[in-house]
Amino acid sequence: MAAERCIALIAHDQKKADRAVFARLHRQTLSQYRIFATGTTGGRVLEACPELDVTRLKSGPLGGDQQIGALIATGEIEMLIFFIDPLTAMPHDVDVKALMRLATVYDIPMALNRATAERLADFSVRQEKAEAGFSGKANESNADGGQ
Repeated sequence: MAAERCIALIAHDQKKADRAVFARLHRQTLSQYRIFATGTTGGRVLEACPELDVTRLKSGPLGGDQQIGALIATGEIEMLIFFIDPLTAMPHDVDVKALMRLATVYDIPMALNRATAERLADFSVRQEKAEAGFSGKANESNADGGQ
């Protein structure tokens, strides 16, 4: 049985509305993942798309960023989408940097803005279609005697 696919969604306060719009636009792709999100971000995503499988962790400044970092370190998170607000000072900036460092150390795809998140979502859809097409061709090939 294949392991459950998990991603992390985080957004700074000034980017939470953007995060909800992104979730609505990509609900089909996101529905194929178990989603871990920091507190308020998870709430906003669930309001926008109640059908998604979202596990809400603590708020980022209260340890949520560190909880997601631990999930990255244990291999449970395969992608991080984090809408950061580069124009607002963050009192927990050190936690944010540690989270980005873990995503880099464990070499998982990481989007820090909507443009990159859009590309990751599009790539994920294309990759799944390609894998499904490849599997289908392999099965067709085997069904006709491998010719």
